[in-house]
Amino acid sequence: MRLITLALLLLLALVQAELWAGKGGRSYVVHLQSLLLAQQDANLAARERNQRLAAEVNDLKEGLEMVEEKARSELGMVKPDEILVQLNPRRP
Repeated sequence: MRLITLALLLLLALVQAELWAGKGGRSYVVHLQSLLLAQQDANLAARERNQRLAAEVNDLKEGLEMVEEKARSELGMVKPDEILVQLNPRRP
């Protein structure tokens, strides 16, 4: 009877050691959590950078269209391979 109790206690100790120190144990989980937090921080920084770049691209697109429109209407800008035709209304 004493031998069975001792064997069960030894088995329990082995299971606990595996839970605390083995792969999938507490230290491994803590390590993975720290890696996860670092990756989440990197993702947040990348997401913010992407939003800034997208806003900059939109500003450049809209800005160039506005500049081009003003240059066409006010300065008579013509792109290569374009022909500018101006119509003057007849006066009776």
